[in-house]
Amino acid sequence: MFESLYPDKYLKSTYAIDFEQLYDQGFRGILFDIDNTLVPHGAPADERAKELFRKLHAMGFNTCLISNNKEPRVKSFCEKVNSPYIYKAGKPLPKGYLGGIRKMGTTKETTLFVGDQIFTDILGAKRAGLYTILVSPIHPKEEIQIVLKRYLEKIVLHFYFRTVKKKRVEK
Repeated sequence: MFESLYPDKYLKSTYAIDFEQLYDQGFRGILFDIDNTLVPHGAPADERAKELFRKLHAMGFNTCLISNNKEPRVKSFCEKVNSPYIYKAGKPLPKGYLGGIRKMGTTKETTLFVGDQIFTDILGAKRAGLYTILVSPIHPKEEIQIVLKRYLEKIVLHFYFRTVKKKRVEK
């Protein structure tokens, strides 16, 4: 029923992702959401985020951040992590994701997306044909429109976890 909203993988944190394994699997580009994916909502790039991007670039990954936020917020963050960006991306429409792929010079098949929201981040990445990783939000403080969506996300995640558990049992 909700399968089109299911991420390909779910992890507690962006910082728990095994990027080396993903590189070995052939991925070369990573699109990231910013708020509550890399830092708390509205926060500047912190040392942990800067170190992650240094590590990813050293490994050979191209990165691009896509956000529905306005340019000043996105640009200031991206300057600190040395990454191109798409602002006012229009997520969940695929246009911003496809623009990020073009900026990185990768393909849909070699690009993955990391974000914290099902109805914007994951849905949009799925529409664009990308491998998706959903992460738990970093901080509980969020804008009201996001808080409301989180209630619906809990329903989708309930069925997602049931499906994942069932697949493990069937193996």
